Amino acid sequence: MGPRNTLATAADRNSEAAVFEIAAGADGRAQVRGSLTFVTAPQARLEGLEKFQRCGARACEVDCSGLVKSDSAGLSVLLDWLAMAKRDGRSLRYVKLPEGVIALAKISEVEDLLQKGV
Repeated sequence: MGPRNTLATAADRNSEAAVFEIAAGADGRAQVRGSLTFVTAPQARLEGLEKFQRCGARACEVDCSGLVKSDSAGLSVLLDWLAMAKRDGRSLRYVKLPEGVIALAKISEVEDLLQKGV
């Protein structure tokens, strides 16, 4: 019974790692939650582009405090959302970025862009 419980716990952790969601309000504020990784990046990118384009606000703010895991694919998604906002003539900025995201941005030399937004 012991190994079975361990396997179930590992499976639960893997399924949690594949969860990402965006809660977006009409006021231009959004919150991202979950993992923004290679597993979730394709879906997260598309969902973000769709939600931010439907938002009527000219200035958007994304609270990233709910990100529990991220990697370079997640950083790419955040940068892609900034590019979309700039193309559409909107402003977008991130608040409460996790230290891991900031560290990746620093290594990639996009820390200022990520923290200031467009």
